[in-house]
Amino acid sequence: MERDDPIPLSALQHWLFCPRQCALIHLERQWAENAATADGRILHERADQPGRTKRGEVRTLRALPLRCHRLHLVGVADVVELRGTVPFPVEYKRGRPKSHRADEVQLCAQALCLEEMFDQPVPTGALFYGETRRRTDIVFDAALRALTEQVAAEVASMLTSGTTPPPVFETRKCGQCSLVDLCQPRPLAHHPDVAGWLRRQLRD
Repeated sequence: MERDDPIPLSALQHWLFCPRQCALIHLERQWAENAATADGRILHERADQPGRTKRGEVRTLRALPLRCHRLHLVGVADVVELRGTVPFPVEYKRGRPKSHRADEVQLCAQALCLEEMFDQPVPTGALFYGETRRRTDIVFDAALRALTEQVAAEVASMLTSGTTPPPVFETRKCGQCSLVDLCQPRPLAHHPDVAGWLRRQLRD
């Protein structure tokens, strides 16, 4: 990735889930799909159709392009509800709420983009989970905003360096990841001389 390329919003979510996954997708441009990613793609299909509707006092914008020049971020919001003039981002996710904050950071990054675009505060948003079929409201407090900016800086540093982080094998995370066969976390994580191991594999 060129130094001046904007950072996709999804990269922040990928980084918090697994820095190596983030680098494989956004630096090395690798991708593979599994049942989970296919479910997520299907869940997004309706929200990803650009358009706008109005119900009562709420206007709904779908597939809204986003940009934050300050943090060098770019992306697309699944849904943004305009409650009067205040944007309320809604991100669609498969599964259920998670113990880590990756989804919250991605949503907060959308809010930071909307604040710059609409020139007004965006205090809250929501995550909609396909398994529970309900929204989880998220408050963009100071701690979440600070974490989001920290993650954006870490992703920018990784992309600028052009270095993919080494693997850290975690049974649950790696079992969920569609890139597990490309990443090879188990043999690489347990072999201290990664470069030497790769050379031997290429010779065999």
